[in-house]
Amino acid sequence: MLLIPEAELTLVALSPSIFFVSIISVFRGYFNGRQDMKATANSQTIEQLFKTIFTIVIVEVVAIYSKVNTSLMAAGANLATTIATIGSFSYLYLFYKIRRKDLSKEIISSKNYETKSILKTIKKVLGVSIPMSLSAILTSININIDSTTVKRGLQKFLTEGEALKQYGILSGKAETLTALPLSFNIAFATALVPALTEAKTKGNIETVKKRISFSLLITMLIGLPCMVGMFIFAKQILNLIFPNAAEGAFILQICSLSIIFNVLEQTVNGALQGIGKIMTPAIALIIGVAVKFILNIVLVQNPRIGASGAAFATASCHAIAFCIGFKVLQKNIDLNLKFSSFILKPFTATAMMAICSYTTYLLICSITSEKMATIISILIAIIIYIIAVIVLKVFTKEDILMLPMRRKNIQNFKKNSNI
Repeated sequence: MLLIPEAELTLVALSPSIFFVSIISVFRGYFNGRQDMKATANSQTIEQLFKTIFTIVIVEVVAIYSKVNTSLMAAGANLATTIATIGSFSYLYLFYKIRRKDLSKEIISSKNYETKSILKTIKKVLGVSIPMSLSAILTSININIDSTTVKRGLQKFLTEGEALKQYGILSGKAETLTALPLSFNIAFATALVPALTEAKTKGNIETVKKRISFSLLITMLIGLPCMVGMFIFAKQILNLIFPNAAEGAFILQICSLSIIFNVLEQTVNGALQGIGKIMTPAIALIIGVAVKFILNIVLVQNPRIGASGAAFATASCHAIAFCIGFKVLQKNIDLNLKFSSFILKPFTATAMMAICSYTTYLLICSITSEKMATIISILIAIIIYIIAVIVLKVFTKEDILMLPMRRKNIQNFKKNSNI
C-alpha cells in the first residue's frame, strides 16, 4: 500500500508504542479531569525529552555503522519514540501508584460522590470520546497521506532511492523537529478542557473568556519564535542534530511554517472541547486533510517543488483547521484578544530575537565552529526573547495571576511596576 517495503523495520520498531500510548491516554485523561496537570505535564516532558535525546543518539549511531542507511535510520528514530512512550508510561504508573490511596480516600469521602449505572457512564464517555478520537484518527490520516502520496509523486521524476530519501527527510527530520513546540503547548490546550467545562457549568462566562484568551496568548508566544527560529536556523539545526545526514534545510523551512497554525489549532481545539463543541475540531480537520490530500497530489509531482510541496500542504491543512475552529469559537465566546498584546507585541519580540540571534551567529561564526555558533545563537535568542516579552509588557497583571506560582509572580510584578 505504501510502496515502501523498507518501512517494515520502522513499523516493527514503532508497534510496541501502541500498547503504551493507550494506557498513557487513560492516565492522562484521569488526571486532566481532576485538573491535576502535574502528571500530564511531567510525563509529556519526559516523553519529548527521551524522544529527542534517543532520536539523535540512535540515528547518529545507526548512520555511522550502516553508512547512512535511511531505512535503518528511520527505524531507529521510531525506536526512540517507543522508548519515549515507555518512559512516559513508567512515570505515570509510579505517580498513580504513589497517590492511589489518597485518591481512593478522597473519592469515598467526597460529598458530591454519585453512583451512576454502567450503561449511563459508558454512554456519557462515548459521547465525548468518539468525537475526540475522531480528531486523533484524522491526525493519523493526515500523517499517512504523506506516506501514501509523497513517494508516488516523487517517483514521477526521481529514482526510487532518491524519492525514499526525500520522504525520509520530510518525515524523519522536518516533521519530527517541527513537532517539538507542540509538546510545550499541549499542557495549556489539555488544561483548558476541564477548566472551561467547570467554569461553563457554573455559568462563569467571564472566566471562560479570560482562560481562552490567556491560553491563546501563551500559544502565540510559544509558536511564533519557534517557527521563526527554525526557519532562520534550519540548515544550522540540521547540521547540529544530524551531522552525518544534514540535508533538507529547505523542506524544514517550509515545514516550520506549520508550527504557528498547529499550536494555535491545538489550543483552539481544547477550548472548543471545553465549551462543548466537540465535533467542530473533527469537522475542521476533515476539511484541512482534504485540502492537504489535493495539494499533495498536485504539488509533489512538480519537479520544481517536490517533497517541500507536502510540507506546504501540511501548513495549509493546519491553517484551514485553525481558521475554521477559531471562527466557531469566536461565534460562541466573545474573546478579549487585543491586537497590540496578541499580534503586535509577540511579533515585535520575535523580530528582536531573530535579528539579534542571527547577527550574533554571523559575528561569531568566523571565530568558532559552526555548531558552537549555532548553540550560542540559540541561547542568545532565548534570552533576548524573554527580555523583549518583559520589556514590551506582553503580560498584564491579570495574566500574571493565571501563571503558575502566580502569587510570587504578582509580587515581583508589583515591585517592578511600583504599584
